[in-house]
This record gives sequence, C-alpha cells and structure tokens, in this order.
Amino acid sequence: MYFAALLARTEDGWEASDTELLDNVETLSDLADLAREASPEDDTVLVLIEQEDAWFGVVRIDGEEDPRIYVSDAAAAARSSYGEILLTDELLGREPGDDEPDLDALDLDGTEDGEDEDEDDDSEAGGTGEAVPHGPVGDAEILDDLGVGVKELKALSADALTEIADSLGASEVLETVR
Repeated sequence: MYFAALLARTEDGWEASDTELLDNVETLSDLADLAREASPEDDTVLVLIEQEDAWFGVVRIDGEEDPRIYVSDAAAAARSSYGEILLTDELLGREPGDDEPDLDALDLDGTEDGEDEDEDDDSEAGGTGEAVPHGPVGDAEILDDLGVGVKELKALSADALTEIADSLGASEVLETVR
C-alpha cells in the first residue's frame, strides 16, 4: 500500500494535499509540475511518498529549480511504480540509457564467440536489480534547512513521513490527508 502527499510551505505554515500519483504522473517532470501547481508563490513543496515499511521518498521543489530527491531504499523503490519515477539515471549515477543494450555488443547473428545463452539470461535478469543499490540514494541534506538533518533522515524507518512532518511542524495537516 502506498501513501503520497504534497506539503506546500506558505506564509501561514504548511498545507497538505493528497495526490493520486499514478493518475497524473508518469515522469519526474510531471511530478515537479504537479508540485509547482500546489504552490503558486514558488514556495517550497515536498512530495512525500511511502510504501508501507518498505521505503519512502522525498522530492523537494523550490520554485523553478530542479527537483531534489531522497529515497530511503533504492532497491525496494525500484520494484514499485512510484520508485521508478524517482530513481532517475542521474540519481543512480548512470548515464542516461545505460540500462539499454549496446547493439554493437550484441551477438545478433550467432556467429561470434560469446558466453552461453544461459549465462546471458542470468546477467540480463539481474541487470537492473544489481545496478540499483540497496540503501539510501539521493540528497540526504534535502531537509537539513527544515530541521531534519542527514543523520535523522537516514535513521528514519517505518513511520518516516509522520516523523518528517512532526519535525516540520506539519503533522496535523499531513494527518488530514492520510
């Protein structure tokens, strides 16, 4: 089960809204646009995403700046549709398109010497999983100026979004959309 919410910082404090990400968002750009719509004044907007006890992610949008992303467990997130949105090539330290096969290196006509077909299947099956690290990825300082330091962020687990909201003074508004 997933939970996703937008927290927009305003002059009056934090405002929360829940969002059906799968209905509206297919890419990180879509997510950033959705977040920017939540704050017409170009204030800070946080997108909080959680898959029960498996992983959580925070995306921070400050006006027109590029989104900043933190994911608590990249390997777990990679197995979910929300995680796929957050785990960009840049975040994972890959060149765009690294996960696509190099056509020049493929044995397309079967005449070149190469590995067994079984060995190729094994390497392809584990290709994406091995490229995504277990553990946190992204900008661990994403909430530093808002009162959640690197150590605190990395130590969060089961109820991470509630703890983040508590630190921001936004727990009541987050609970209204849960």
